[in-house]
Amino acid sequence: MSVNISFLGAAGTVTGSKYLVRHAGQCLLVDCGLFQGYKMLRLRNWTPLPVVPGDIHAVVLTHAHLDHSGYLPLLAKEGFSNSVYATSGTRELCHILLPDSGHLQEEDAAFANRQGFSKHAPAIPLYTRQDALDCLALLKAVNFNKTFQPLPGWRATFTSAGHILGAASLLLEVAGHRILFSGDLGRPDDLIMNPPAPAPGADTVLVESTYGDRDHPAVDLLSELGPALARVAKRGGVAVVPVFAVGRAQALLHAIDQLKQRGEIASALPVFLDSPMAVHTTELFERHPGEHRLNGRQVRALTHSATMINSVDESRALASRHGPMVILSASGMATGGRVLHHLAHYAGDHRNMIILTGYQAAGTRGASLAGGARSLRIHGRDVEINAEVVQLHSASAHADASQILHWLRAMPQKPAQVYVVHGEHGAADQLRRRIETELGMRAMTPEHGSTWPT
Repeated sequence: MSVNISFLGAAGTVTGSKYLVRHAGQCLLVDCGLFQGYKMLRLRNWTPLPVVPGDIHAVVLTHAHLDHSGYLPLLAKEGFSNSVYATSGTRELCHILLPDSGHLQEEDAAFANRQGFSKHAPAIPLYTRQDALDCLALLKAVNFNKTFQPLPGWRATFTSAGHILGAASLLLEVAGHRILFSGDLGRPDDLIMNPPAPAPGADTVLVESTYGDRDHPAVDLLSELGPALARVAKRGGVAVVPVFAVGRAQALLHAIDQLKQRGEIASALPVFLDSPMAVHTTELFERHPGEHRLNGRQVRALTHSATMINSVDESRALASRHGPMVILSASGMATGGRVLHHLAHYAGDHRNMIILTGYQAAGTRGASLAGGARSLRIHGRDVEINAEVVQLHSASAHADASQILHWLRAMPQKPAQVYVVHGEHGAADQLRRRIETELGMRAMTPEHGSTWPT
């Protein structure tokens, strides 16, 4: 019998990763992510899946970022009760990220109700912190490079994808078909993470294309970040840095520590990490030394190079401080969380700075800032942007187009089919063309909701 894949997310967009693999009446979901960005995408989170959650027999996660794992609490709430397989690092991160995601959604809904700016009365969260806690018991940890059976007769193996702690590419073998899911591929020259492992042989490949239409500039993070921080510190301003709590927060902390060690920024420059999720994630680097480049001193420096902010009261108190200082706060695309309060407070002052540290999906506030927007809609009001906006082009945790092609080119043999996913339409299509012309592989960009054979 045939094996087919339904593209329920990350097709034509970089968010909402969900790939439903079907064979002989069995269903396995690879990734279970939230949609982010444009409202039309976010509304998909509220639309029922085209499969009953209770009819999904297993879930396998490539990594813990919310656009790959954040739908899991809702899936479980709506009836999924089978196993979720992930690496140890991904499992640990999900224990941090998912309850935090539920908590933030509750906070955002409560704030909207207090301020009266929601079109819904009352505003409700997609899921709660308790929903997230309830789903965590389903997570089962599997080591890298160890083949396991997520379903009877189905074989699966995780290989390292770099990117963040626990991130994996997944080789799925079913009914004689080998399907490789790249997950989010890290950079071979990432500041803190190890490079991705070589791609194993496969008949079908699903490859990400976040940066499918460009290559990263030949500049490193320190040389971009140092002058920006020195500039804002000189004028006594505040740098608000939206960061992804997992990955970029730690890379920025490490970079700041290095800049202080070199004397390129003042060692006394106050730095605050205002994200409980990022604080807890930083502690995990000690437990996963084989997945990153940092030595013991550098790992310890992550937790000592900034003041860790946990409570809401501590976060609010930052508003009474004066610059110069640096505030790292989630989320990385300014879609929610505490960073919105900091942007609303500091964005109007020309002495201040907003530093964007990674990919900004279309439709997010981060993308608006990167595009030169002079105002942002935050918590129901328009906030004027007078602060200097700096986008770090070297801070991405994703492989660029040439690095993705190199990963594919090194496969033991050419796959029969490549599906280009996890990218905006233009980026995905440009990578598709390069895969066909430069690698001689058959490639296509599937549409959202479509189903194709392996």
